[in-house]
Amino acid sequence: MINNTILNNPISIAPMLRLTNRHCRYLHRLLTRHALLYTEMVTTGAILHNDPERFLAYNDIEHPVALQLGGADPKALAACAKIAADFGYDEINLNVGCPSSKVQAGKFGACLMLEPELVAECVAEMQAQVEIPVTVKMRLGVDEHDSYAELQRFIELVARGGCRKFIIHARKCYLKKSPKENRKLPELNYSMVYDLKRDFPELAFILNGEIDEDDQIETILQNVEGVMLGRKAYTDPYFLAAIDKKFYGAATIPRTREELLALYKDYMAIQQAQGVGVAQLIRPLQGLFRGQPNAKEWRLKTQEAA
Repeated sequence: MINNTILNNPISIAPMLRLTNRHCRYLHRLLTRHALLYTEMVTTGAILHNDPERFLAYNDIEHPVALQLGGADPKALAACAKIAADFGYDEINLNVGCPSSKVQAGKFGACLMLEPELVAECVAEMQAQVEIPVTVKMRLGVDEHDSYAELQRFIELVARGGCRKFIIHARKCYLKKSPKENRKLPELNYSMVYDLKRDFPELAFILNGEIDEDDQIETILQNVEGVMLGRKAYTDPYFLAAIDKKFYGAATIPRTREELLALYKDYMAIQQAQGVGVAQLIRPLQGLFRGQPNAKEWRLKTQEAA
């Protein structure tokens, strides 16, 4: 039985390569008990040709936590989904939105939006192996394939494969532009995601793309099931401290930045004793004092250490 709480979780933290590692997720969980956390993308090859523990290990405090997979072979994805489910992940997410040239060379990521039948097959194979939700993170389109009719067809076919939740970065992707350029071009189109919700009311839609204010989140949640926070959660992690009360009706975790830092220092000590380098551990702290006195000095010091 698929967990509808996971499908309809109103706040999630985006998978961000080299950023949302398990140490970053631990810090985020110290701030919010309820937001759904995503791993950075892990490829099928990394899992199947190495020790899975190296790529899939996480701290139990991270739940609910989703694994994002990168790949395009249905059988390999299914095998990885089964392994991830055995590790206890709460959701498996397929990356159909990354525009990097390296990912394209592997024939997965955003270029998969041009092959909706293959994406549907990948989802179906994974969902057949696990009881947890298999979801898709995607764009509105790719290059000149950006009509609403094409987007509708993609959603329809992939939903037939068993996907009930679509996380949509609300702009299309240019395959020949860099990931950095694709975070800004073209302009966001939230209304197209809202149209999808109108046309597919039985599905859950999570909107992603330059979301960084409470009022903005509240407006979006009037139209779709959830929002996915990206770089806001990394560059200003303390923003997460209030979301449990505002968006879950739950008690906040009453921690000042200094209390949070003390808890994270305890975690760092444990991790360092296990051989984790200090640079990896300090990196998620760079934005902790954003907007506070001496924030620039703090950021520079942590950047030097990382």
